[in-house]
Amino acid sequence: SQENQDRQRSVRLGMSSFSGCEEITRLKTNGKPVANGRGEISVKQEANGKCGVPRKSLNMYSWQEIQKHNQKADQWLVINRKVYDVTAWANKHPGGSRVLNHYAGEDATDVFRAMHLDLDIVKLYLKPLLIGELAPEEPSQERHKSSQLVEDVRELRRTLEAMNMFKVNPVFFFLHFAQILILETLAWLIVWHFGSGWPVTIFISFLLTISQVQCFFLQHDLGHTSIFPKSKWSRLMQKVVMGHLKGLSTCWWNHRHFQHHVKTNIYPKDPDINTGPLFVNGYLKPAQVWEMKLCPGHLTVNYFSLQEFAWVSSFYIRYFIMFGPFYGIFGTILSHHFLFLFSERFLESPWVAYVTQMSHVPMRISKEENRDWLSTQVLATCNVEQSFFNDWFTGHLNFQIEHHLFPTMPRHNYHKVAPLVRSLCAKHGLQYVNKPLLSAHSSHFPLTACLHTIHWLVNHLPISYLLRDICMPSMDMRPFREHQQCNVKK
Repeated sequence: SQENQDRQRSVRLGMSSFSGCEEITRLKTNGKPVANGRGEISVKQEANGKCGVPRKSLNMYSWQEIQKHNQKADQWLVINRKVYDVTAWANKHPGGSRVLNHYAGEDATDVFRAMHLDLDIVKLYLKPLLIGELAPEEPSQERHKSSQLVEDVRELRRTLEAMNMFKVNPVFFFLHFAQILILETLAWLIVWHFGSGWPVTIFISFLLTISQVQCFFLQHDLGHTSIFPKSKWSRLMQKVVMGHLKGLSTCWWNHRHFQHHVKTNIYPKDPDINTGPLFVNGYLKPAQVWEMKLCPGHLTVNYFSLQEFAWVSSFYIRYFIMFGPFYGIFGTILSHHFLFLFSERFLESPWVAYVTQMSHVPMRISKEENRDWLSTQVLATCNVEQSFFNDWFTGHLNFQIEHHLFPTMPRHNYHKVAPLVRSLCAKHGLQYVNKPLLSAHSSHFPLTACLHTIHWLVNHLPISYLLRDICMPSMDMRPFREHQQCNVKK
């Protein structure tokens, strides 16, 4: 209508005239009004307190309306009662588009706070996406969620922030990084001093296995931005550790791992439980039909990350520089590389698979239930008892519950937080599971353990991750569809 056009024109003029006023990028006129018939409310400008011009009126929405926008081509989500349309932004999201799609039509307040370190910077990206807010009579979260539980979790986070539980101890991570460099250097010195015989090669493979696993734990910390105060510093160091020291792609890892965190043990949104078309882990096992769609779009190289490829390539360049003089080019490829790939990787694979999956596979696995943040993580995660060895062997992932609730928290503080989390779970009737190390491993029934080992090993073959660097994200990570669902007990 002419009236709406005039209002939009006046808003655009106001935005160009007043710097510092909050940005409003579009006016939603097709949203359904809430029960009271009102479609908009006026709010004061909040940017700097000096601008006297009122901010553009925001649409009000009910949860019923928001929940309709949960498709890939139409994604809305709620953060702190504000409604955002993230459809156009999803493909630019540093954590991957699927992370946003998994929360489309839902309240994402707690997961947003948990996964981001630099909130002030992230909020700048949110401003252009703002389209409205929840109506006053609507609760701050979906009606089926406990408002008291949600508030208690947020209060716990505020308490932990006041206790400086998110403050990093630089000495801890320096020693961890030094451990990796010492193992790598020691392996080279042993070959240099004792020669390249098979006993020496086998021994240094064990040293390099430990180094590679500890690299994995360190890059995991960096990926969650739990070491440096600036996210960009962590991203850079993750490329160094993951790409140069391990020879793996950070894009591939982050793309999958962030999905695992936001929808833990939710099939098929969590890639960690989606092990292939033959098996799906857990008590709830949807039957699958093989449907490999090898259409050109899945294998076409339409995305090429030269930076990722360079980081991964630097791993092999370093490898040949270190061991080429002792084994020769031909010997390095056939003897040590064979051992490195099928001995070191084979030793690393079950170690990492057991550490990461012993806390999830024995727990609840289900379809989407849209639970609150605490319930989502506690029902799908268990801990392993603390000891110096357990902390080192698991990279402090024996505190998976605390890690999943607070991913950006430095891991050396998990044991301090655990009693408070346990108390909160007891208050709300949630079972806080804490097992001995051997008992946690025994929860892995043999088939699942073997499957994860093979799955991890195949996903770490050089050709696999080199192809991922070139083809991600064009390759379809789920080349099969759900045919029917049946409940099968363990």
